[in-house]
Amino acid sequence: MVETKTSRKVGQGRIFPAIQWSEEQKAEWKIKRETFYQRCKPIFEQVKNELIETHYNWYIAVEPESQEYCLAENELDAIALSRKKYPNSPFYLFQINQTGVSGAK
Repeated sequence: MVETKTSRKVGQGRIFPAIQWSEEQKAEWKIKRETFYQRCKPIFEQVKNELIETHYNWYIAVEPESQEYCLAENELDAIALSRKKYPNSPFYLFQINQTGVSGAK
């Protein structure tokens, strides 16, 4: 019996090199992320209590420019709906519960 070897290669690591950010770039990114969150949070807070009653533990993707949102039972569907409706706009994903955080008790 003849043994055959596969020519499959073991992973060679990352295709692209890791991004090296300076401390200033990291701080700027954190500020932008927090600012964006602060724009989205009031929209979530405005509809949260109503949606908790009917869509508890669903997900809401908030687009702050239009002040609209997309609802779905899981994260991936909420993301897909938001990207379909607003392909060039960022959004913030909340879980519909008391805190808005996924995994909160």
